[in-house]
Amino acid sequence: MISDVISAYWKDYPGRKGEFLPAFLANDILRMWRTFCVNYEARTNSIPAAKKAKRKLKNYKLKHSRLLTCYSALLYLLAVFVEKETVSPEDAKQMVSYTPTERIECLLRNGHWPSAHTALSELIVRYHRALLDREAAPRCRAIAKKRYRDDSPRRRRAMSASSRP
Repeated sequence: MISDVISAYWKDYPGRKGEFLPAFLANDILRMWRTFCVNYEARTNSIPAAKKAKRKLKNYKLKHSRLLTCYSALLYLLAVFVEKETVSPEDAKQMVSYTPTERIECLLRNGHWPSAHTALSELIVRYHRALLDREAAPRCRAIAKKRYRDDSPRRRRAMSASSRP
């Protein structure tokens, strides 16, 4: 199934092997990010804070994963394109075989973008922190819901999830 999906995005590849950029895939990844993150936030803005505390907690728990899934895929594709001036179907299959954090770790091992290594390492640290928060949440759900009723810490957490490292 993965091969079928990739071949659909790479229809133009045979005639452009030396310069293929998966623009349609990149566009769909961005569309997925907007659907997962931006549209979700926009749809919940009109609900009273007390009622949406549970939803805020759920969104926070998913936000890092959602952002990292999209962001790491785009970074990986960009890195391959910068390095090879093309992205082959095999490159895409390799990307899909990695988890989002493995994609970032691959870029760190690559060594081609040393100026980005600090930011990439910080992404891994922030994701680890989000996982620890998510792991702790079920044990203290009442505290977490209360925490999410107050908007100021939520805004800081949201900024942490979506800001550049």
